[in-house]
Amino acid sequence: MKITLFGAAGDVTGSAYYVETDSAKVLVDFGVFQGGRQAEIRNLKLPPVNINQLDGVILTHAHLDHCGRLPLLVKNGYLNPVFATPATVEMSALILHDSAKVKKLDMERANRKRSRAGQSHIEPIYSSEDVDHVLKLFKPIPYNVPVTVAPGISIRAVEAGHILGSASIELTAVEKRKKKVVIFSGDLGPLGMAILKDPAPLPYADLVFLESTYGDRDHRSLKDTLLEGETVIRQAVKDKGKILIPSFAVGRTQQLLYYLAAAFHRGDVPKFPVFLDSPMAIEATNIYMKHMELYDEEALELAKSGELKTDLSHVNISTTPEESKALNDIEGPCMIIAGSGMCNAGRILHHLRHNLWMPETSVIIVGYQAEGTLGRQLVDGAKTVRIFGETISVKAQVHLLGGLSAHAGQSDLLRWFDVVAGSKPRIVLSHGEDKGRKPLSDIISSRYGLTPILPKYGDVIEI
Repeated sequence: MKITLFGAAGDVTGSAYYVETDSAKVLVDFGVFQGGRQAEIRNLKLPPVNINQLDGVILTHAHLDHCGRLPLLVKNGYLNPVFATPATVEMSALILHDSAKVKKLDMERANRKRSRAGQSHIEPIYSSEDVDHVLKLFKPIPYNVPVTVAPGISIRAVEAGHILGSASIELTAVEKRKKKVVIFSGDLGPLGMAILKDPAPLPYADLVFLESTYGDRDHRSLKDTLLEGETVIRQAVKDKGKILIPSFAVGRTQQLLYYLAAAFHRGDVPKFPVFLDSPMAIEATNIYMKHMELYDEEALELAKSGELKTDLSHVNISTTPEESKALNDIEGPCMIIAGSGMCNAGRILHHLRHNLWMPETSVIIVGYQAEGTLGRQLVDGAKTVRIFGETISVKAQVHLLGGLSAHAGQSDLLRWFDVVAGSKPRIVLSHGEDKGRKPLSDIISSRYGLTPILPKYGDVIEI
């Protein structure tokens, strides 16, 4: 068996593993690269995968950097199944359709400029029709039950605790009458994250692909993070400023609403207008409400009691573009939660453009910001940024709340790996920049006597 990495090898986005045995070929994830113009260029070209020979695709979860290139497969002739948990199937439909819509709008904007320059028009890398085609191929799979996905290959999905429906994948392949077990961690959530159950470790593997987004550090404690967030909110309310939160529509937004409801319920922050300005986040929240079987005990109890609904009854929904634009005329204090999480698309760009130059504005960053994104520029302290071709002065207060990450920090990654480490697997650190995976590699090497592989794009791991 050999596994080729066609993404998330030395960086955090573009997750894609091409698994080849004597009798089958499958992909585990096929996500887009994110992080500026160079990432977009990488998305235009398919890796050297023979799509006509591809038996199946296995999806760990619905974030765009794991599922976002799937429509390219059907656009190029793929007709076989895409296996995912039921919640991931629903979330993928939401995210991929939104992605196609954003790409269409981006191309329309770009083509207007190209027309004025006398240049030929360009097309988006895929359309809503391509998304519809790939969604017809999705096949839901249960958690914790082995499922055959290709000749000689079966998988078992277990809880990854990252977003609703997220899974780590235990892949078992029989080749030349020998059985090999490969684990793909997917994106692992931290222990104790709101709403979802904790990641489920697996006991045995011959080979482990472990994410390493935050392999170099632990996040701040959740308690300290929430206290800091409450302090920022109270000050912004006092200053009558706007609080802008760029948030991933799936996962992070639902966490934020959960914690905000708790703060309102306790009286730790005064109640003030909150606007959820993301049609996708609104739909994702509805999907979260449909899948309470995936909640942890605390969230399930609150949901059943009705307290969550009561404490969020004042949250305002902005669905249409007109409702979103109207928020520009609303005076603070108020909070606007809008996508995208890395500030590289979506409605948050308009709110940042209108408010970054005002010192009373607070921007709260609640997740990882990839190299090249506007969010990363803000976190790194940029004094000016470019939005829609306009230079915007950054006078707003920018706060990074790392403790709300949906990714496990170093200690939680090691706790998860500790269970499988006793089987002495080969270990590959993926889905992380070198600053994250090298420190994690050093610890794994010294603690377990294993030498992790730190792959680059296109590297092949044979087993």
